[in-house]
Amino acid sequence: MPPSPSIPPQGVEPPIRDRGDACPGALRLHPAADGRLARVRLPSGDLTARQATALADAAERLGDGHLSLTSRGNAELRGLPDGCGQELADALRAAGLLPAERHERIRNILTSPLAGLDHHAPADVRLWARQLDAALCASAWTPALSGRFLFVLDDGRGDVAALGGDVTLVAESGAAGSPWGAGAEGTEGAGGACGGALLYVGDDPAALRIAGRDVPRAALTAAAAFLAAAEAGGTGAWRVRELPATHALTAHDTAARLRAAGIEAEYVARAGPAGPALAAHAGTPVPGIVEGPDDRRALSVLAPLGRLTVAQWRLLTAVAATDGTGELRTTPWRGVLVPGLSDATAAPRLRELAAAGLITAPDSPWHRIGACTGRPGCAKSRADVRADAAAAIGTTAAGPGLPVHWSGCERRCGHPHGTWVDVLATGEGYRVSVAGPEAATSAPVPVPVLQVPTAIAATAAAAGTP
Repeated sequence: MPPSPSIPPQGVEPPIRDRGDACPGALRLHPAADGRLARVRLPSGDLTARQATALADAAERLGDGHLSLTSRGNAELRGLPDGCGQELADALRAAGLLPAERHERIRNILTSPLAGLDHHAPADVRLWARQLDAALCASAWTPALSGRFLFVLDDGRGDVAALGGDVTLVAESGAAGSPWGAGAEGTEGAGGACGGALLYVGDDPAALRIAGRDVPRAALTAAAAFLAAAEAGGTGAWRVRELPATHALTAHDTAARLRAAGIEAEYVARAGPAGPALAAHAGTPVPGIVEGPDDRRALSVLAPLGRLTVAQWRLLTAVAATDGTGELRTTPWRGVLVPGLSDATAAPRLRELAAAGLITAPDSPWHRIGACTGRPGCAKSRADVRADAAAAIGTTAAGPGLPVHWSGCERRCGHPHGTWVDVLATGEGYRVSVAGPEAATSAPVPVPVLQVPTAIAATAAAAGTP
């Protein structure tokens, strides 16, 4: 199921939801053409080596021998047989991946993956994320949230702030010259606290400055404000952007709820251009070695088209357990970070991961190429988009331009946020165009699959991003 657009198209009425969302989970398995699908929420992408091993065992024993990484940094198991739900749940529960079963589908928390691993050093957003997850799981009312509702915690670098969160918090270090520091235009009230965060709801450019100690509780209170607005709106909205205009949730509305809960909030009329509308790929981890504090290193790799074999996953887990901190982090760009290696071991281990078929360098032709499941896994798909994308990758230029996403139908499942090159399967080939909030609406003529690489290059060049 595709994410909601980052910015709703002008003039489009919000949808009327007459049922709950159908997002799969670890307990609610989704029937697909290739078997059942389980989506395991990984708040902040955090995994211990033991938990990663449990996922590998489940994929090998019950699934198709692969793990998929999603655009929210979660893990999916595909090809599951009917009747395996209890066995899967038992395995996940034993690994600590199901801390609160009623809440498992709403633990949607994206956090800056590199926080604490490189030399960028604002507030510890990952600590906030753990506290928020604990509060979500401890609250009786939070299961009323949709499985699509998303919390985003950005450490100030702007990497996840543009990924379409319903409630987005961007850390402020208070340092001079920081785009998230004090003194943003349009502030009201007492001065903001250093080391706090700016809280955004949906696409409202206004923000609320929150003290660091209050960030997890403020995020939860903003989610409660959304549920109240959704109930009053009567459209069954799953996300903030789906609320009808008459019941839209704004920073002003949220500030009133925060103050009623005893949380001080300073209104910032407009936080400036470096708000949650940042470029959707600013500050994202690139494949390679990440230099961090205390002379430690992290390995950053990407999964080709977001899929890993069990062998690749086990190798990552072994590196984490043997040479790292015993932890892994998945990213919303379908990557994995392995923290805590020494300088001496980082390069040899990265070469091992490259030899196993993982993307370990930014000049890889697989870098920033994505695809939906396609045939045969999805009955709605018009083509085997993964096979077609893999065949085209050898002739598609890599580089710093727009990401490319191959889709088997108009749902465009798993597409990037922001602007991207859209390769859409039709009954007559592939339609290649630029997609995103400000993209042209005209549809190009479909081209045969062998001509797609040329069409991608021409489309990217026309967009000014060769």
